[in-house]
Amino acid sequence: MKIAFFSTKSYDRESFEKNNKQDHQLDFYEAQLNDQTVNLTQGYKAICVFVNDQVDAGIIEKLHQNGVQIIALRCAGFNNVNLQAAAAVGIKVVRVPAYSPMAVAEHAVALIMTLNRKTHKAYNRVREGNFAADRLTGFNLFGKTVGVIGTGKIGEAFCQIMLGFGCKVVAFDIYENKKLIKQGIEYLPFEEVLQQSEIVSLHCPLNDHTHHIMNKTTFSKMKKGAMLINTSRGGLVDTKAVIKALKKGRLGYLGIDVYEEEEHIFFQDLSEKIITDDQIMRLMAFPNVLVTAHQGFLTNEALENIASVTIENITSFENGAELENEISVS
Repeated sequence: MKIAFFSTKSYDRESFEKNNKQDHQLDFYEAQLNDQTVNLTQGYKAICVFVNDQVDAGIIEKLHQNGVQIIALRCAGFNNVNLQAAAAVGIKVVRVPAYSPMAVAEHAVALIMTLNRKTHKAYNRVREGNFAADRLTGFNLFGKTVGVIGTGKIGEAFCQIMLGFGCKVVAFDIYENKKLIKQGIEYLPFEEVLQQSEIVSLHCPLNDHTHHIMNKTTFSKMKKGAMLINTSRGGLVDTKAVIKALKKGRLGYLGIDVYEEEEHIFFQDLSEKIITDDQIMRLMAFPNVLVTAHQGFLTNEALENIASVTIENITSFENGAELENEISVS
């Protein structure tokens, strides 16, 4: 089957070509899928998209007209796809539900450790011959309370890592994980998690109920000086509200691997260009903010799983087999 890949980088090409055991025709495009690029899908029955590709109702109608029959997401989240529009024209949508929970969970921990112990600042100092230790003071993670919002596969992995640090872990999720409860994790109402935690880490999906779950009101519920980590989806955090919380000192630290306007910035080299997004520039100006460009998934193991499961999803569709990872309209 001919498959058009959008928003691709060198590591995507390498991992998919390595795992293409079924000899599908793989065509890679660096451009995002949007109104300007959707015509590239003519002649393809399958397309493969990533987190920042636009797959709204208008795009889906054009995909249908071009003969596309299946949309394969090479990620777990699917908030950028209009599932109702896809179902209406008979286009199947599949995803990779659990490519490597540990990859994202470990990156969340890396953000915590870097913000806390200021290793990024120490690295730059030492390279300039500055071996002073002032203004590098952190805090012990042992004994601290960590709040986890969302305890799916990634949230579960993160909880277990923080238990290993000797933290008290409290969590909020609509569905409680019995395995985590047996390990000593306490489920509490959302506001109580915020009130009790020195560190809050977001691991929930982005949908109508969770959009801007961190906002002016919820920031006011957090412990003064607490740390917020987001490795899930940028839209979970109201950027204007988080900037105000940082300015007022209500929020002590912010670590993000995602940003609600990231499709215009992330996965691009803008080092020689003027960045016109004032909000991301303001965030990066804070000394207690750490921004990484959606690299939480980027491990060898995760790329291997993403490629193999995506190829398997498309092969199953081609063979008329059951689509184990199909996303249905709820």
